[in-house]
Amino acid sequence: MRPGYLEFSQNNATDWRLVWKAPLRGGLTPDTRPVLPDGCALTGATERQRAAAAVILTSAVRCKLDVAGQGIGLSGFGASQTDVLVRVSPLDRPVQVLRLTPKEPMAVIAAKPEQWQVAWTYFVTGIEHILFGYDHLLFVVSLVLLLSGAWTIAKAVTAFTVAHSITLIGTTMGLLGLPQRPVEAVIALSILFLAVEIAKKREGVPRLSERIPWVVAFGFGLLHGFGFAGALQEIGLPESDVPTALLTFNLGVEVGQLAIVLAALGLLYLLRRFAKAIEMPVLKLATYAIGITASFWFVERTFA
Repeated sequence: MRPGYLEFSQNNATDWRLVWKAPLRGGLTPDTRPVLPDGCALTGATERQRAAAAVILTSAVRCKLDVAGQGIGLSGFGASQTDVLVRVSPLDRPVQVLRLTPKEPMAVIAAKPEQWQVAWTYFVTGIEHILFGYDHLLFVVSLVLLLSGAWTIAKAVTAFTVAHSITLIGTTMGLLGLPQRPVEAVIALSILFLAVEIAKKREGVPRLSERIPWVVAFGFGLLHGFGFAGALQEIGLPESDVPTALLTFNLGVEVGQLAIVLAALGLLYLLRRFAKAIEMPVLKLATYAIGITASFWFVERTFA
């Protein structure tokens, strides 16, 4: 998930500034365009520039009416697989952050936004980033399949959480940084590594990843943190939103991660309780499916 970003900030009573950042690999089409509130129109030429991960369009806007209660969004969203965050910054009201999706390409600018509206938007984005960021999801599922015992799994997942939180915060604050494409390739490789470890797992002969799972989870968690940070850093969110975004986005990731662990453990319990005879074939099928998918991602991200 690489969210697009639309910023609508007020300069004076009638003049606003519109910044539209479209991710180059986010699934948006060339026909995707901002839709302004009623009574607002572009003035002058639109500036266009290319950033590392986005095309940035900047325009001056003049509004004859109050934007409160008006809609803002995108046209031509199409079959995009990404979301778009909209930051509206009036002079006389609190900043609000709205979220657009292909199903809901328009949002209403509130006259009086709720106190936790910005935090909630980033929190939901964090949950969806782990649930629909399939590489991170498969890594967590692989940890559950590899390890035995709730306490062992809890320690490994905690180590993964601490590690990706460190690099997420460090990268977003500009203290750390790695090129995104190599990071994504190594993330795919981390999933492939776990799939191989699951396939070679033998009763009574613990492998390295089983003996020190928290070390393995922590090491790969550092890399996954760079991947999480890409969702916030590549598009370049405003500095004033960074503390809120970091905290609530990371909390959302952890809630989504916990949901994945509980769901995987629940399915394993049901399988062992009611279908013990097919447990091993099902686990082997899942392991090879994860490994094949990770292999494809690694080749795609390395050579595409």
